[in-house]
Amino acid sequence: MKRNSINFILTISIALILSQFLPWWSVMLASFLSALFVPLKRGLIFLIPFIAIAFLWALHAFWLGHTNDFILAKKIAILLPLKGNPYLLILVSGFLGGIAAGISAISGKQCSLLLKKL
Repeated sequence: MKRNSINFILTISIALILSQFLPWWSVMLASFLSALFVPLKRGLIFLIPFIAIAFLWALHAFWLGHTNDFILAKKIAILLPLKGNPYLLILVSGFLGGIAAGISAISGKQCSLLLKKL
């Protein structure tokens, strides 16, 4: 349980710091690094970074949309098959970020196992 919390907080912290200087893929680098240094067990290696980044992206998207009454989010949700629902767009955005982070964390875990064998 302790490693899960540390990995969750570390993933969000690194992602927040890197997102100030790097584009959207910085969350993938953050989850890669957190998985490299804080090892987790089997399914949790995907799940913990997935939840951390999905939460971070959804919260960030909500904050950006809330400041302008979701004007752009509503227009994008109309273009996508979301029936103009900006909240569903926020959930989809968080889900996609979580998938990217989870896959990157699996790569980080595999790299840590490879480095242990050397």
